Amino acid sequence: MSPEAHETPTEAHAAESPNLDFAGTTPYEDYVQADVLTHLQHLRSDDPGEMVFLVTTQVMELWFTVIVHEWETAAQALRREEIPVAVAALKRSIRELEALNHSWKPLAGLTPAQFNSYRGALGEGSGFQSAMYRRMEFLLGDKSASMLVPHRGAPRVHAELEKALHEPSLYDEVLRLLARRGHAIPAAVLERDLSKRYEPSPEVEAVWTKLYAGDESDELARLGETLTDVAELVWRWRNDHLVATRRAMGSKTGTGGSAGVAWLEKRATKNVFPELWTARSHV
Repeated sequence: MSPEAHETPTEAHAAESPNLDFAGTTPYEDYVQADVLTHLQHLRSDDPGEMVFLVTTQVMELWFTVIVHEWETAAQALRREEIPVAVAALKRSIRELEALNHSWKPLAGLTPAQFNSYRGALGEGSGFQSAMYRRMEFLLGDKSASMLVPHRGAPRVHAELEKALHEPSLYDEVLRLLARRGHAIPAAVLERDLSKRYEPSPEVEAVWTKLYAGDESDELARLGETLTDVAELVWRWRNDHLVATRRAMGSKTGTGGSAGVAWLEKRATKNVFPELWTARSHV
């Protein structure tokens, strides 16, 4: 008879139970830092609805961080000519963008009265001040030196943003790859001032048109489609932001002195990776 046959029910249950006795904090806590995360909510009003607004905003910041990591990974892979690695990172970011966009759900039904009950607690705080979101925008090629101004009082954050401002965007790396592969990307595009917003180029549009009119299984064409998936979800993010804001506050001036809905409406009309969209009209 095996030794296991002599085990009592209590002993057998103990053998199947997880280890519950740790000298310090749990390994889970050490890795996730859950205690830190769940004590970062410092409410500034007595309104019970403020908690979901604050936590949802914090969750968005975490998703921004993950997506920046993915796009920087993709940009680095493109510099090394490792297209499959870049595409894998971009595809992960697509799922992450979907999760980010779903973050609007808890806030999407806010009425003006509900939002106003704790809006004053935000003071001059506004989403356009998010440094990590700004890094996302810079990676998409939407750059502006003026957006560093709010962060002058935070030297580390300002330095990170200034570095990102002058680095190639994700799309810049794609266009440089196309040029290395023999496609006619103009020197004016390749040598442009990287600290400025990317502007569409007819010659770049012609390159994408040629790629899309060719073999759809070509890895560059597939890269273009993956980038288009990213761009579509960025557009949806901007529109969901617009709708949630319009519902909560109408056309009033936004927190932090922004133009509120008017500013978001302008943003919602812009496509990232523009030639990937316009080239389709010529295929």
